[in-house]
Amino acid sequence: MYFDWTYLVLVLPMLIITMIAQGKVTSTYNKYSKVISRRGWTAEQAVRQILAANGLHDVTITRVAGNLTDHYDPRTNSIALSDTVYGSRSIAAIGVAAHEAGHAIQHAVGYFPIKVRTAIVPLTQFGSRLSTPLLILGLLLGFYPLAYSGILLFGVTTVFQLVTLPTEYNASRRALEALEGGYLDEDELKGTKKVLSAAASTYLAALFVSLASLLRLILIVNGRRRD
Repeated sequence: MYFDWTYLVLVLPMLIITMIAQGKVTSTYNKYSKVISRRGWTAEQAVRQILAANGLHDVTITRVAGNLTDHYDPRTNSIALSDTVYGSRSIAAIGVAAHEAGHAIQHAVGYFPIKVRTAIVPLTQFGSRLSTPLLILGLLLGFYPLAYSGILLFGVTTVFQLVTLPTEYNASRRALEALEGGYLDEDELKGTKKVLSAAASTYLAALFVSLASLLRLILIVNGRRRD
């Protein structure tokens, strides 16, 4: 029986960290979703005002099903707010929505990491579909250039995670700076910052998982090649 020590030592600990980070996001959001903003803004209203204050009148805001399915789509220049965020007046929802507004601002000012991330999305999708088949086929045939091609394609997803990290942290910083302008009180901002920090930790964990997985693949192929 083959014992894959690389998965146990490299990937599994990172997956556990990811689960802990995701649990932290859920618990932190649930806690501050019960704290209603004193100024009465809904998340959707706050986003519209933040966008207007930055001269972004062409960004559309839509409502999507789900819980924390919020995202910004640079292809359509639109912000999608989830059912649990859109009409909520909680400081957690306002923070999440403002974070997406931060992405729209990044797109408008030409923030470099988000431009890189957007540009490599097609390549990342291509790589995620083909990396594993190429790797397995290369190992089965003993044709290692093919296996290394699979590793290279997987590496594109790691680059994507790498440029995602500063993009997400920067969007949160922009969100907090915007919310200081009269949307939330100082003590409320502290709670919102905890929500956004917890969310950011999941992107850091995702990068660690991707790096560990990439190293694992390299070790596997190099080990097979030496055998």
